[in-house]
Amino acid sequence: MSIAVASFAIFAASQVGTPGPANMALLATGARYGLRAALPFVAGVSLGKQLVIWPVGFGLLQLADSAPWVFQALKWVSAAYVIWLAWKVANLRLGQGDPTSSAPGFAAGLIVHPLNPKAWAMIVAGFTGFVTPGSDPFVATATIAAILLATQIVLHTVWTLAGDQIARTLAGTPSEPYLMYTLAALTVASVLFVLFGGGT
Repeated sequence: MSIAVASFAIFAASQVGTPGPANMALLATGARYGLRAALPFVAGVSLGKQLVIWPVGFGLLQLADSAPWVFQALKWVSAAYVIWLAWKVANLRLGQGDPTSSAPGFAAGLIVHPLNPKAWAMIVAGFTGFVTPGSDPFVATATIAAILLATQIVLHTVWTLAGDQIARTLAGTPSEPYLMYTLAALTVASVLFVLFGGGT
């Protein structure tokens, strides 16, 4: 086999299941709109990582050697996007207070991972750490893509459900603004850790 499937599955679960920009966005969306309304966004976030996996699997890593500035630029664009997300999270309030607002949809979810530095770091680590050199690119990429998609469908839904349950407890209480500020701070902290701390 061209990829260490069991080891990568454990790695994928540890990365997808831990706090990061995508999970913070899912938690906040679940808290603001509820699980049912957030499901299209969850689907978009889950499938959006495929937009990164396949180009990386078919040679985008070579671009990092020949034009490293592209990845440096992507890193800072990604950081700016995540910080903007955090600002929106900080100003959200739970429940259905504004009848004119609607949950972010599938298309909004699709762009979360392509602009998420944690996702890029995780995928690059997957290819460099768990794929045997000389492996068939299609087999390796399809395997990584399938494992990550299955992991995301489960764990991204769990994060969104957690937000929904938090909202049922804290919506309208004095603790609500502090929860949203905390989620926003965790979102920024997660991306800064990836950018400057070497984490995945």
